[in-house]
Amino acid sequence: MPPKKAQPEQKVLLGRPGNNLKVGKSTFFQAITRCPLGNPANYPFATIDPEEARVIVPSERFDTLCEKYKPASKVPAHITVFDIAGLTKGASAGEGLGNAFLSHIRAVDAIYQVVRCFDDAEITHIEGDVDPVRDLQIISDELRQKDIEFTEKHLEGVEKVVKRGGQSLEVKNKKEEAATVNKILQLLKDGKRVYNQDWSPKEVEVINGMYLLTAKPTIYLVNLSERDYIRKKNKHLLGIKQWVDENSPNDMVIPFSVALEERLSHMDSDAAREEELKNIGAQSALPKIITQMRKTLNLISFFTCGPDEVREWTIRKGTKAPQAAGVIHNDLMNTFILANVTKYADLMEYGDEASVKANGKLMQKGKEYVVEDGDIIYFRAGAGKN
Repeated sequence: MPPKKAQPEQKVLLGRPGNNLKVGKSTFFQAITRCPLGNPANYPFATIDPEEARVIVPSERFDTLCEKYKPASKVPAHITVFDIAGLTKGASAGEGLGNAFLSHIRAVDAIYQVVRCFDDAEITHIEGDVDPVRDLQIISDELRQKDIEFTEKHLEGVEKVVKRGGQSLEVKNKKEEAATVNKILQLLKDGKRVYNQDWSPKEVEVINGMYLLTAKPTIYLVNLSERDYIRKKNKHLLGIKQWVDENSPNDMVIPFSVALEERLSHMDSDAAREEELKNIGAQSALPKIITQMRKTLNLISFFTCGPDEVREWTIRKGTKAPQAAGVIHNDLMNTFILANVTKYADLMEYGDEASVKANGKLMQKGKEYVVEDGDIIYFRAGAGKN
């Protein structure tokens, strides 16, 4: 028999397999969620307590499946977005909203960092003028300083166990953890983010248990005036790109205009918004902002379809069939038997499920099957639950 092909080692990912995101400014929060939450007042700390809303994920596949099945219920995928106060210089030492702000960030899985790149005499800036690179550095420094504090405190607890000595498994594990924590601490003191480094699976396990602020994936949203966004020019863009490349390498930078998105959000219909975008020669950046964050979090979708309901479910890339079933209901995971899987492309090609099956494209997959993006799945489970 030919030798089995070596399976590529799956990279262990930083962070929790969730989809709760942090958003930086209330006006943007209102535009992206199209809801009246948030408090877009023109002064620092207008948003004291974090507010949240669900944002529907744009999905052509979901829309097509709804047209095909005409279900009684339609449930699209969503991400949960939190609006919390802006970060100020000295926050790591308690300035402004300080520790309350930073605790809110610890509770989420990823960060939208909104940086202002427009002048407006009617909109104050806490630093007195508009300098996005300075603002990016302030936020980076504050998050890093707080992580240094978290890490030093965590290291104290680990070293207490190590100092007890002995040959127990606990002491051995704590010695390894102490080495990782010291590595993290030195990295932070060198001015680097935890997220943008290469870590071993064991190191990732330690990092994920520390909930570090700089270990969270970040997308940088460059807030331009409507005029600059339409003409795709702004004097700050090059400097921002250079800063991100140096300090947060490989992270996404997305220019957008809160002013434009807010204006669009107040229009009566999608048709009116599309007509306005056509007239000004621009595209809304919100779909890209939402879908790119799902990619950053390594999130994918599978579907359950029928006349009663079409639903798009969110899972992390690499999730096996029983765990995907568990997203629907724990009982489905615990009593999982198999998954009937139809590829979205096959359904589109053959037209309906009966034709997919007749052409040998309906697959039955067991516990080791890794769900792929776009799979349409019907789970079979024991105890009469399907």
